Amino acid sequence: MGKLLWTPTETQVRNSNMYAFMTGVNKKYGKNIDGYEALWQWSVDNIADFWAEMWDFAEVISSAPYEQVIDDPARMPGAGWFPGARLNFAENLLRCRDDRPALVFRGEDQVLRRLTYGELYDEVARVAKSLRKMGVQAGDRVVGFMPNMPETIIAMLAAASIGATWSSCSPDFGIKGVLDRFGQIRPKVLFTANGYYFKSRKLDSLERITDILKQIDSVEKVVVVPYTEETPDISGVPGAVLFEDFRADEAGLEIEFEQLPFDHPLYIMYSSGTTGLPKCMVQGAGGILLHQMKEHLLHTDLKREDHIFYFTTCGWMMWNWLTCALSVGATLILYDGNPFHPGPEALWQMAEEEKISVFGTSAGYIAALMNSGLKPREKFDLSSLRALLSTGSPLSAEGFDFVYEEIKKDLQLASISGGTDINGCFALGNPIGPVYAGELQCRGLGMKVEAFDEDGKPVLGRQGELVCTAPAPSMPIYFWDDPDGKKYHSAYFDVYPGVWRHGDYIEINERGGVTIYGRSDTTLNPGGVRIGTAEIYRQVEMLEEIEDSLVVGQSWKNDVRVILFVKLLPGFDLTDALKNNIRQTIRANASPRHVPAKIIEVPDVPYTLNMKKVELAVKKTIEGRAVLNRDALKNPEILDYYAEIKALRED
Repeated sequence: MGKLLWTPTETQVRNSNMYAFMTGVNKKYGKNIDGYEALWQWSVDNIADFWAEMWDFAEVISSAPYEQVIDDPARMPGAGWFPGARLNFAENLLRCRDDRPALVFRGEDQVLRRLTYGELYDEVARVAKSLRKMGVQAGDRVVGFMPNMPETIIAMLAAASIGATWSSCSPDFGIKGVLDRFGQIRPKVLFTANGYYFKSRKLDSLERITDILKQIDSVEKVVVVPYTEETPDISGVPGAVLFEDFRADEAGLEIEFEQLPFDHPLYIMYSSGTTGLPKCMVQGAGGILLHQMKEHLLHTDLKREDHIFYFTTCGWMMWNWLTCALSVGATLILYDGNPFHPGPEALWQMAEEEKISVFGTSAGYIAALMNSGLKPREKFDLSSLRALLSTGSPLSAEGFDFVYEEIKKDLQLASISGGTDINGCFALGNPIGPVYAGELQCRGLGMKVEAFDEDGKPVLGRQGELVCTAPAPSMPIYFWDDPDGKKYHSAYFDVYPGVWRHGDYIEINERGGVTIYGRSDTTLNPGGVRIGTAEIYRQVEMLEEIEDSLVVGQSWKNDVRVILFVKLLPGFDLTDALKNNIRQTIRANASPRHVPAKIIEVPDVPYTLNMKKVELAVKKTIEGRAVLNRDALKNPEILDYYAEIKALRED
């Protein structure tokens, strides 16, 4: 059992949204639920009733009521949610239109901007009018190649108000990474900043946009937001217009919110690209709204007076998650750049100045902060901070201890875990329950999460596959270009028919706490960002010196580091120059996050008998775990070589 680190006071419990929700359930259904685990059990035993109560508690704005909550709770995938309802995602996020702050933006270059809810509504109205004027309609794709800045949220909300589908990549993605994503969905409009900052360097985006447009002929307009320059030269970008010239001139416009079905496509998110091109996961507006409002209102206890921050880029689902906090009326703190620039104190100085109450980051950031020697509690006034959220990879028990010892003793540390697939969490925080070191506090309400053993049976107190045995409204409505649903089915339902298999190893204890042991597939998670091996292979294996390669994520110092093994063609050596060329190729065409921590020459790459690379076997080997299926390998003896590589035991 993990060490008890924090328990909410009785006052904190009774003042929470979770307690108010639980009280409402007890009153309406004649229950006597007196704690979280009992509430969770009720929520998964009564799926339709729970989500109906969540709809009411979140005060979802809709122009037509739903006829039923779910048409078939036993069908997964394919259950239909809230048929008959008509709503608009952007209308729900723009319900507040007053002078309270909505967005506060701080760039690495020390740009500081503030927008009130009234100003945000006006900005969205002006962009939405311009999108309509150029012919954007419901179902069209509008995309962003943007830093985490206000214009990104404005563009997304403007698109959503019309019923267009939004997708985004962060500007550190290389050309190939963007084409692998946007090239599949054929967007009509592309929003981009002229550049971005990283470690005080100005980096250009427009040259890459020009190259991207040569291969995506569907884009009719490129809207350029000046960021690193006040008047960027856009003459070389086909169809480009400056943001200020694109948006309508009028102030005081009313937004025409298209009223659409609950499952109307809102977002296209992307899988990691492990086995080829990233899969394009289409997510419905109503499902994302309801699921994320549940997580904000109940699990994060978010209220209007809160200032919420999450360190994220627009290429990570936490950006989408953070944006939905507008539906609660909270103030969103946006930051773009390196979190350690000019030093490790950067985000904590901001937390003090902006009175951040909910601070979100990754386990990798916390580990780096530990190594930096900074003790935020000694240097900054963090009296406003009441919750710290960590995701991306499992937070170690030492990380938990560091938060309470060196950041703040009296706060809720919520280690959270879910996926891009559902744009939210399977296990996360519970403001009315205790925090134990190394443990996620609870399974999410309405999420029937279990750990399955090797026989597909639920287990407590031992490791198993993370599965979800009942449908949830934020599961993808379909995959792009998957008319028969085969890609969707194979992604989650091939192992356990009718049960969502997520690909994590977890343990659920008797009190409902969850421990994550990492991915059960071969997705990489350096710094908490999911990336796929196929995206690295595509870059490495086009180099003339490389005969073959293999990529794994090695668990290392409470994080994951990417290890690239290369088999060279005869006559070539793994020189420093070749290593640099490999790194530069990956950085330019994938992203900086794809660059391996180590590049190691090997004599051979292990394959299965049907000629598939066995990444997981190598990962287990270099981490000292047993490989039980060596007989299935074409060349099993090579694993012994990997087990003896000294460089894998060094920094």
